[in-house]
Amino acid sequence: MGKLGVRRTEGGARDGPTLDRGLGRAQLGLAACFGGQLFGKLALNPKLDAPGSKTERAKMLNAAWNRYNVVNAVSLGTAAATWFVGRASISGESIDENARNLVLAKDALFVASILTGLASIISGLRLARQAPEGAMPIQTGTEPAPETPEEAAGLLRTVNVLGNVSLGLIASIIVVTTILSQKAGQPARWSAVSRFLP
Repeated sequence: MGKLGVRRTEGGARDGPTLDRGLGRAQLGLAACFGGQLFGKLALNPKLDAPGSKTERAKMLNAAWNRYNVVNAVSLGTAAATWFVGRASISGESIDENARNLVLAKDALFVASILTGLASIISGLRLARQAPEGAMPIQTGTEPAPETPEEAAGLLRTVNVLGNVSLGLIASIIVVTTILSQKAGQPARWSAVSRFLP
C-alpha cells in the first residue's frame, strides 16, 4: 500500500508530508467507481418511475449507465493497474502472514471486480439493444414493466444483480485498502515495503 503520509529520516523522525501519486490515482479510481454506482443504485434507478413514458425511462437509464460505464471502466482499470504494478515490487517474504493474506485478498477482489464489471457492461449493452435506442418499456431502473419482453426483463435483473455484486466488491477493496494503510504505520519493515503498494 502506498501512502499519503510522511517520510522518515534514518532515525525514524517524520520528515514532513509526501504525496504518493500511486495512492492518489488508486483512491480516486475506487471513489469514482463506488460513488457513481452507489448514486445509480440509490438515487437514479429507483426514481425512474416518475419521468415520461416507460420507454423514455429505459432510454434515459441506458444513456446514463452506458455513459458512466466508461468512467467505471477507466477508474477501476486505473486503480487495478496501479495496485498490481505496485505490489509486483515486493515478495511474500517481505511482509508478515497477516499482511500477505490482505494483499492476496485485494488481488482476488480486484480480479473479481474486473470480471463482474465486464459482465455488467456486456449485459447492459445487450439490454440496450433490445429495442431501438434502448427504448424497451420498464417500470424503474430495477423493475421491468408487465409488458417488458422476457429476455429484456431477464437482462435488467442480471444487470442489477451484477451491479450489486460489483458495489460490494469495490466496498471490500476500500476496506482492505484501509486496513493495509493502518498496518503500514506499524512495523518499520512493513512500513518500508508499503511504499511500493498503492
